[in-house]
Amino acid sequence: MSFRVFASGALNDFYTTAAIAPSSPHLASAMLAPLRLSRARIALELGAGTGAITQSLLDALPASSKLLVFEINRRFCIHLRRKFNDPRMVLINANVANLDSELHRRGYDHVDAVASSLGLGFMSEAQRNEIFERLMPFLRENTVLTQYQYVHGMQFANGRLRRLSLRPTLSRYFDSVESKIIWRNLPPACVFACHTRSTITR
Repeated sequence: MSFRVFASGALNDFYTTAAIAPSSPHLASAMLAPLRLSRARIALELGAGTGAITQSLLDALPASSKLLVFEINRRFCIHLRRKFNDPRMVLINANVANLDSELHRRGYDHVDAVASSLGLGFMSEAQRNEIFERLMPFLRENTVLTQYQYVHGMQFANGRLRRLSLRPTLSRYFDSVESKIIWRNLPPACVFACHTRSTITR
């Protein structure tokens, strides 16, 4: 069922979906491994899709925590509301470009862990930078962010495909960026584990 919903959502809006299949359990596991979820009170998921990583996050988070889930695709949001009956999940059907105002409006001023499945390769450099500029004030010293990128590393810009590496962008905002390739995914993906700067003054 999730794959049918995913395919329908992707066909209707591939630009925001930016994927050809839901994340595999292997990719979900790699996205969660660097996060300190057992002690997290507020976790953030960017781009939930049909919930492949959402389920893993909810399984790993404490009962007293909150999972703030951003998903811009309306079809996926309807599916997520039906799929998850968990009071810990706060589903936000909004563009992550408005991340700061959406979190402040709900009374959140920080997050303890971030799992991002955003299709950053389908955004301009300015759009990528804007997202991280809005996100960084919510990160604490020990907050970890994970982000994946398909290994072919393509960016769609000006009607053309070209290779893109996310590492330079991530390194601009994070003190440490580690990576691991997950071959058992369609397509294979590189997971980046990003640790926040401890000396940033904002």
